Amino acid sequence: MDIAGWARNVAEQAVGSTRAVVELTKSGVVRPVRPDRLLGMGEALVRYGATVAAGVVAGAARHPDRTAIVDDRGWLSYAELDRRSDRLARALGDTGVGPGARVGILCRNHRGVVETQAALGKLGADAVLLNTGLSASQLTTVAGELELHTVVADAEYVPPLDGTGCAVVTAWGEGTPSLEDLIVRDGTGPLPLRPPAGRTIVLTSGTTGPPKGARRPPPHSLAPVAAVLSAIPLKAGEPVLIAAPLLHTWGNAALLLALLHGAPIVLNRKFDPAGLVRTVEEHRCDTVFAVPVMLQRLLELDDLDDAWTGYRPRIVAVSGSALPAALATAFMDRFGDVVYNLYGSTEVSWVSIASPADLRAAPGTAGRAPAGTRLVILDADGRSAAPGEEGRVFVGNDMPFEGYTREGTDVERVDGLMGTGDVGRIDADGLLHLTGRADDMIVSGGENIHPGPVEELLAARPEVREAAVTGVDDEDYGQRLAAFVVLAEGAQVDADDVRGWVRGELSRFAVPRDVEFVAELPRNATGKVVHRDLPG
Repeated sequence: MDIAGWARNVAEQAVGSTRAVVELTKSGVVRPVRPDRLLGMGEALVRYGATVAAGVVAGAARHPDRTAIVDDRGWLSYAELDRRSDRLARALGDTGVGPGARVGILCRNHRGVVETQAALGKLGADAVLLNTGLSASQLTTVAGELELHTVVADAEYVPPLDGTGCAVVTAWGEGTPSLEDLIVRDGTGPLPLRPPAGRTIVLTSGTTGPPKGARRPPPHSLAPVAAVLSAIPLKAGEPVLIAAPLLHTWGNAALLLALLHGAPIVLNRKFDPAGLVRTVEEHRCDTVFAVPVMLQRLLELDDLDDAWTGYRPRIVAVSGSALPAALATAFMDRFGDVVYNLYGSTEVSWVSIASPADLRAAPGTAGRAPAGTRLVILDADGRSAAPGEEGRVFVGNDMPFEGYTREGTDVERVDGLMGTGDVGRIDADGLLHLTGRADDMIVSGGENIHPGPVEELLAARPEVREAAVTGVDDEDYGQRLAAFVVLAEGAQVDADDVRGWVRGELSRFAVPRDVEFVAELPRNATGKVVHRDLPG
């Protein structure tokens, strides 16, 4: 790096750190602390950086008796969580897990995920967050590519691991050795005083191809936190329900934010709409981290009259897949203006965040770039597009990923910005509107068509519960659109009705020639439609 580049980097870090202090003060994280506890918090950050391990250790130093986790097994304080992750780290160390080793985590949402990530951070090992929807063959491929030493898995996911050659630890359910066995057993060696920074490797969604590992270094500062807090006003110490999968980028980010805020973290192994409503009221959860399809399932509950009348969350933050405009509006009409929508990806972290006010003003928006984030739309010639002009979405922020674990693959990069693979436009008010994936665009009869607007139009219909639209080959036009529609209960609709809705709003090339009614859409854990699993 040249002198100018170094100076710019130092300046950016200084600005980011200042912004972080401001936002953390507003959220209540930065406030007077007893000197002995402040020393313990500082030691945690020096030893482990901005990681799960640091959040656990700092929490134990600052508020040891505060509830850290509530899950299906009960509750743990921050001090207990710290002690248990220490014992687990030493036990894993005795099995050969150390700096640079890679350990897979294949679990639903519970304390074991947090304990394992904290233990790996204390060892300087890499945590590989494995998708629970992977097949046995995909798990074998990923385990081989990433050279996994061990996989910590819930009992229902252990059988598909037989062909991986990895050591397996059962995190939940029957199986030996179990995570609890290792914690009880403890280990013989001391923990490193200051381990090298481990990486968190998150798998891409793999909705259209095999998943790839994306290497994510720990944040070098608190600037990423400031970016999120500038748009989503979390409060320190307030209970947080993380319904989004912890093994996805969004759920993992929620975990880090909650630990930083010293929040009691509420986890349920399985998502149940009625159970989520009860959990929020029982634990008085100030914030819910979810994925959009969960909001849809909440609205479909038979009896919503008493839902959240006793206590309503102040924030319902969603990410992981597109938030349909009609869903955002319907949810806020029912539960108040509490929805925050974060648009991002495994590779680029966040791009933009839509506040409730943004979603009211423009229900389909992906929001605006938060503090410290540069968002641009590039046209076909690589130039910045004018307001309202469609192009490819590029972003620069404080959390770029280091690259894929699979050689020869990378995202598109232009002038320090990373491409998201999506197409969109920024309106005159600075709000981002997404059209769809660049690689989803089809050419039908010489016309460029994105499935996204067709999906949005269909999903907004009261007769439709959800819809997916994709391109298929066509002998006459090259390609055409096919629509897969899940009808709302009691709706009487045929294919011509669906085509008529689209014909009345969009171009004739956007009208799906194929319309298939299905009972449900194939989705992964974050609610994204898995296009390769659609019928046909």
